[in-house]
Amino acid sequence: MKRKTVLIVEDELDMRIFISTLLETSGYWPVLTKNGSEGLRKARDIYPDLIILDVMMPGEGGVQMYRQLKTDENLMNIPVIFMSAVAKNTFAHYLKMLNARIDSSIPEPAAYLEKPPEAEEILKLTERLIG
Repeated sequence: MKRKTVLIVEDELDMRIFISTLLETSGYWPVLTKNGSEGLRKARDIYPDLIILDVMMPGEGGVQMYRQLKTDENLMNIPVIFMSAVAKNTFAHYLKMLNARIDSSIPEPAAYLEKPPEAEEILKLTERLIG
């Protein structure tokens, strides 16, 4: 049976190691990138089953990458878990304001985790979204 691939897009090395170790020891295949542009290229190369995406990163951040994912016919159906130190309700307000300024609205992510995430919560969401 093929292991499910999870693309992790996170600029903090400690967080990348934590999530990738957690997922790998739970039977998933983690693929690591450290920014939005690298993450988008990798997503187009491997078509992951799930993407765990940091909201705030230097350069092209998570929201810009997410927008590009959701407007790409080949990638738009990949579930995304957003992860950030920003509170969930603050992010939801930001997304609402962003959608008011653009032509086509961006859907909400499949899930949102506040940092630091609990290992059990990451695994529970991953299992729910991709089995």
